[in-house]
Amino acid sequence: MKEFAAAGYSLSLFLIKTNQMVLEFEKPIADLEQKLQEMKDLAKGRNIDLSADIESLEEKIQNLKKETFENLTRWQRVQLSRHADRPYALDYIYEITNDFIELHGDRSVKDDKAMIGGLGDIDGRTVMFIGQQKGRNTKQRQERNFGMANPEGYRKALRLMKMAEKFGKPIVTLIDTPGAFPGLEAEERGQGEAIARNLKEMFMLKVPVICIIIGEGASGGALGIAIGDRVFMLENTWYSVISPESCSSILWRSWDYKEQAAEALKLTANDMKGNGLIDDIIPEPLGGAHRDLKTMSETIKDTILKTLKELDKQKPEKRIDQRIEKFCSMGVVVE
Repeated sequence: MKEFAAAGYSLSLFLIKTNQMVLEFEKPIADLEQKLQEMKDLAKGRNIDLSADIESLEEKIQNLKKETFENLTRWQRVQLSRHADRPYALDYIYEITNDFIELHGDRSVKDDKAMIGGLGDIDGRTVMFIGQQKGRNTKQRQERNFGMANPEGYRKALRLMKMAEKFGKPIVTLIDTPGAFPGLEAEERGQGEAIARNLKEMFMLKVPVICIIIGEGASGGALGIAIGDRVFMLENTWYSVISPESCSSILWRSWDYKEQAAEALKLTANDMKGNGLIDDIIPEPLGGAHRDLKTMSETIKDTILKTLKELDKQKPEKRIDQRIEKFCSMGVVVE
C-alpha cells in the first residue's frame, strides 16, 4: 500500500470488490451489476423466467454507464488513468504484435526495467516499440520502479530509437509514467541531460515516430519519449507538467485540493487536443480500457497502421521539418 502512495496514488478512492478495483464514482454501476448477477444466478438456480427483469436492468446499467463516463470530471479521468486493472505497455504490445522481441540495456549502466522496448511485427511490418511499464503487484512495482525511469532508461530508449533509424523501422512509444525517477542517484547519473538529449534526438529521427499516451503522462518523464510526428492520447488519460497531487501540495501545501488542481491544469485528452498539444484522441471502450483489452488493442493497432500509411508518403526531411514546426508552434502567442 505504501508503494502506491509513493507513486502518487490516492488509495482512499479505491475499493476492493469481488477481486476487482472499483473507483468511487463506479460504485453505483458496480452495485447494479452485482444485482444483475444475483438475478441471473437466481433465475438459473431456481429455473425461473426473469428475462424481462434482466433485460430491463441491463438497459439501466448501460444507460448509467453512458451517463457516468460521458460526464467525468478531470480528476475522475486521472483516477481512471491509474486504475489498477488498466492495461500497461506490454499488455498492448503482446496483443498488437506477433513475435515481440524485447531488447535490454543502455550499454552503459544497466537495464532499467521501468522502460521497456523491442521489435514486434504488426501485420507483416516490423515496428520498434518503446514504453514505460508499471507492475501489477508489490514485487513487480518495485522491480519496475512504478514506471518511473532512471537516466539509463531514457538512454536505453534512445539506443533503441537509433537502432530503429539505422534499419529503417518506424517507432511507436507508449507513455505511462507518474514522472521520471526523482531520486538523488538519478540526478547524479544525469537525469535531466538524458531526457534533454532524447528530446533533441527525437526531433531529428528519419523514421516515422508515433507517440501514444496510454495512462499517465507526467512531466519530462513522459516528454522524454513523446516527441513524434503524431501524438495521440487514449480517452481516459492525462498529460501535464505536474500531477494534480503535486500541484496541490505546492499551491495549497496539502493534497486535499487535488481535484481543484486537476481542473486548473486542464490535463485531459480533450483539453490537450483543444490546445493543439496532441493530434487526436483514441476512444476507449465504455468504462475504460481495462474493460476490454482486445477491443482497445485493436483500436490502437488500427490507429498505428493508419498513421504509418500517412507518414510513409512523406520524405524523411519533410517529416523532420513538420515535427520541429509542430512542437515549436506550441505555446506561441501572436498579438
